[in-house]
Amino acid sequence: MTALTTLKAFSKPLLANLQKLGISNVQALLLHLPMRYIDETRISPIRECRLGEVTQIEGEIVHQEVTYKPRKALLARIEDATGQLTLRFLHFYPSQIAQLKVGNQLRVMGEVRHGFFGFEMVHPNCKAVSARTVTAETLTPVYSTVAGVTQATLRKAINTALKVPHALQETLPVFIYEKSPTHLPSFAESLQALHYPAPDANLQALQDRATPHWRRLAFDELLAQQLSMRKHYVKRRSIDAPMCVASKKLVSALLKSLPFALTQAQQKVALEIERDLSQPHPMQRLLQGDVGSGKTIVACMAALQAIEANYQVALMAPTEILAEQHYKKMCTWLTPLNIKIAWLTGSQSKKDRENALSIIQDGSAQLIVGTHALFQEAVQFSKLGLAIIDEQHRFGVHQRLALRQKGHPEPHQLMMTATPIPRTLSMSYFADLDVSVIDELPPGRTPIVTKLVSDERRDEILQRVHDACALGNQAYWVCPLIEESEALQLQTANDTFAFMQATFPEMRVGLVHGKMKPAEKQAVMQAFSAGETQLLVATTVIEVGVDVPNASLMVIEHAERMGLSQLHQLRGRVGRGATKSTCILLYQTKAGNQLLSEMARARLKVIYESVDGFVIAQADLQLRGPGEFLGVRQSGMPMLKIADLERDVDLLNIAKANVDVLLQQHPQLVDAHLARWLGAASDLVKV
Repeated sequence: MTALTTLKAFSKPLLANLQKLGISNVQALLLHLPMRYIDETRISPIRECRLGEVTQIEGEIVHQEVTYKPRKALLARIEDATGQLTLRFLHFYPSQIAQLKVGNQLRVMGEVRHGFFGFEMVHPNCKAVSARTVTAETLTPVYSTVAGVTQATLRKAINTALKVPHALQETLPVFIYEKSPTHLPSFAESLQALHYPAPDANLQALQDRATPHWRRLAFDELLAQQLSMRKHYVKRRSIDAPMCVASKKLVSALLKSLPFALTQAQQKVALEIERDLSQPHPMQRLLQGDVGSGKTIVACMAALQAIEANYQVALMAPTEILAEQHYKKMCTWLTPLNIKIAWLTGSQSKKDRENALSIIQDGSAQLIVGTHALFQEAVQFSKLGLAIIDEQHRFGVHQRLALRQKGHPEPHQLMMTATPIPRTLSMSYFADLDVSVIDELPPGRTPIVTKLVSDERRDEILQRVHDACALGNQAYWVCPLIEESEALQLQTANDTFAFMQATFPEMRVGLVHGKMKPAEKQAVMQAFSAGETQLLVATTVIEVGVDVPNASLMVIEHAERMGLSQLHQLRGRVGRGATKSTCILLYQTKAGNQLLSEMARARLKVIYESVDGFVIAQADLQLRGPGEFLGVRQSGMPMLKIADLERDVDLLNIAKANVDVLLQQHPQLVDAHLARWLGAASDLVKV
C-alpha cells in the first residue's frame, strides 16, 4: 500500500486536506470515484440548446448590465453565429463583472432554462477562450471534495496516482473475472474508463453506475466484503466457547408449563440454536422474526440450555421498558423452575445495585436481565456462557464486544431483531453470522387493519378512540418525532396528553416518554397493562417490546415523517390478542407550504398495503438504504460505496460463490485484495 507521503507531487496542505476525505494512500485515491460527469467534449450552437439540458456553448459577450429590480443581478448576453442566450448571476464578484465584459470570448456551461428574454443559464461555469483553448477529450469527472481541494486539484492528484507503478495491478486471479457470466474488464481498464470516460461513453449509464467498468469495481467491493466476513466466520470457529449440551430437564419443564404450543418455525429455530450451543466454538446467531412472532420464548429456551450446563446468561435490551418486560416475562416462566433472576439497570438504587452485583459475581444469579448497565466495568460474572442481545442494531459494536468479553472462555451470543432483514442485506452485511428466521405468527392472532387518514379528519379519529375504549378495549396515541428533537417531541406529547384529558374526561389517560423516571414509566405501563388506563399517549419509546393484548387501536400522528420499519414496529403493539385491531396512520397533506413528498407517499403506500415484515423491510431498503437496518454509525461494518445491493444482487451471488475457493487456494492474494478495498477496516472483527 503506497502512502501519498512518498510521492513528491503532494504538498503537506494537500495531504492534510485529502486526509479529511479519508484518503491517505494511492489505492484510496484511485478508488475516490466520480459522483457524476460533465460533457465538455462538445460545443453546441446556441440555436440547438434544449430546455433542461446541461449544455456547453461558446461565443462573444455582446451586452452586460447590473440590474436592481426585482433584485440585484448581473446579466450578460452571449452570442454565436446561431443566436443569443442570457447569462444571469444573482450572486457575483467584481472579477465576474470583468470576465463578462462586452467583447470577451467565453466558453459557458450550464442548464438551459426559460427566462424573461428567452433561453438563459443561471450561474453557469464560464472560462475565457483564447487561441490555445482546447476542447476536452474525455468526459469531465466531478468528485466529492472538501474545502481546500478543488476539482482540478483532485483530477491532477488522481492522474498522478494512475501512473504509480503497480498501483493498477490485479489483486486476485484472472479466472475470477473471466468465468463470471459478465466477463468483467480489468481493474486498470475500469479505473481509466471511470476517471477519464471516452467522449462517446453513455453518460446516463455512467451516472447510473451501470457500465461494465462500474460493475467490475462493484464486484471487487462485494468480494472484499464477503472475504472479510468469511474470514471472521472462520476465525470465530477457532475460538473456545462453553459446550452447553442439550437440556434434558429445564426446557421440557418450561414447554409443559406454557399455555400455548410452539409454532413449526419456533421449533426449527430452537433446534438450530440448541445445536450451536453444544459446539466448542462461540455461537454468533442472529434471530430475526416479525413483531409478535415469539422470539422471546426461543431465547428463554436457549438460556435454560446454558443454565442447565451450569453457566450464567445475560439478557440485554436497549431500553428500560423493554428490559423490564423481558424481566417480568422471564420471572413468570422461570421462577417456577427455581431459576434465580437478577435485574440490573442504571437507574437502580445503590443498595439494589450492590445486591445485584453481588449475586452476579458469586454465581447465584443464573439469568441476569438489564440494559446497557450489564457491560459496565463493575459487573463481574462468575461464569457467563450466553449473552442474548435484543434489538442488537441499537447497541454499538464496542458495547456488544464489552459484554462478550465478560466471559472466559468467550460466551455464545444470540442477537435478536424484530426488524426483518431483506435477503440481500443478510447475504452481505450479516454474512459472518448464522441467521435464523421465525417466519410465521402464533395462531389466534388477528390481522391488523391499517388505515391512512388525513389529519383533516382528526375529529372522526377522536370519536373512533372514544368508541373503542367505551367497548372495553384500549388504545395508543403515538406522538410524532418532530425534526428528531427530543425536546419538541416531549412538548408535543405533553400537549397531546393535556388535550386528551380535556377531550375524554370520563377516561383515564396515561402518558409515557423517554424522559420520565424509570419508576414513573413503570407505573404508567403497569396501569396500562392492567387495564386501569384506557388511552396511552406515548412517544416512540413504545416502539419495541410493549405487549398489551387488550390494546386494539393505535393512532400514529405525522406518520409521513417516520420510516417504514419504525411504523411497522409501532403497528405491532396492537393485534397481540384475539380482538380485531386497527392502526390509523394520521398524515398531513401539507407541511407548511410543502406537499407530501414522493418518498413519504411511497412509505405510506407500502405500510398500508402490507403487514408482511419482509416485504416492508425490502421496501425500506430500497427507499432508505441499509443504514436503517444496521444502525450505520453503530454497526462496525464499513458501508458499501460503489455496489448497490438491489442493482448488483447478481454480482453478490457470484462473489459469495468464489469466497471459499479464494480463501483456501489464494490466502495471500485475498489479503492484498482486502488491503486495497478495506484498508484498516480489513482487520475489523465484527461483533
